[in-house]
Amino acid sequence: MLNEQEVADYAGVFARVADSVSSVLLGKGEVVRLALIGLFAEGHLLIEDVPGVGKTTLARAIASTVDGQWRRIQFTPDLLPSDVTGVTIFNQGSGQFQFHPGPVFANIVIADEINRASPKTQAALLEVMEERHVTVDGVRHPVPRPFLVCATQNPVEMAGTYRLPEAQLDRFLMKLSLGYPDEDSEIEVMRGESVRSPDRLPKVASSSDVARLAGLAARVDVHDAMYGYVRRLAVATRQHPGVRLGLSPRGCVALVRAARAAALAAGRPYVLAEDIKRLAPAVCAHRLLLRPDVALRERTEADIVAEILGEVAAPDPTASAVR
Repeated sequence: MLNEQEVADYAGVFARVADSVSSVLLGKGEVVRLALIGLFAEGHLLIEDVPGVGKTTLARAIASTVDGQWRRIQFTPDLLPSDVTGVTIFNQGSGQFQFHPGPVFANIVIADEINRASPKTQAALLEVMEERHVTVDGVRHPVPRPFLVCATQNPVEMAGTYRLPEAQLDRFLMKLSLGYPDEDSEIEVMRGESVRSPDRLPKVASSSDVARLAGLAARVDVHDAMYGYVRRLAVATRQHPGVRLGLSPRGCVALVRAARAAALAAGRPYVLAEDIKRLAPAVCAHRLLLRPDVALRERTEADIVAEILGEVAAPDPTASAVR
């Protein structure tokens, strides 16, 4: 069980990072907090939205706020897997082969427009996301910790793009959408007042802080009732008449892991049903595969998740904090 100081330390660092990132992404506080839950849960983020709403700005702001190495990869159809992971080159001076690491060897990797790269290049990135190491010529090269991939994609422009398969989407802890800003925030952006470049944000946390605090999340208490609740939600997705492929066991694990990080960010050493409800749309929706007739009726995966959350009874909150 975590002590009060550890919980306060985690919540304090999380709040400082969230405030810093929110200063350049006006009116999107909840999306920022969800993205940071992904960072502190040591997951990966897929940010999908129309151009110009701040997808890359969010990723760059997170990278600038955390004092660690970050790299940006602009995905294009001619990008090769070795351009992402690195390559082994023969050194004539030493007479030996030397590994030259690619941009994926960083604490935070911004994969811009990931759906523009070929499936082979996408697979190279998604492999290191899952395994946290790169294998080149039979030799493993671990990536640093923490390791977060913030991938962006445009959902409306389909020419020259390669859709991520469902099995690869499952590698992302969360799929987020920024949406258009509210009226006041959009006017503030047009005025250009109090709007800073994400590259000029102060460093408010080190990569070692993030790695240390991420380890605390594994010690957050999860009552058996919460595990049962997640299982019931998963079963409901698998049995829903409009869903062809429901939430996998890996998706259940991802939801619990994100809920642990969210609980600590809220200053609690235990998970509540509200944490699970809050995170379920971002963690679960992109893992579902709808039946064609449901998609034709313009129902989305998020609609199905919201429907299931309304139907599946949540456990008694008074039992969540007590073993």
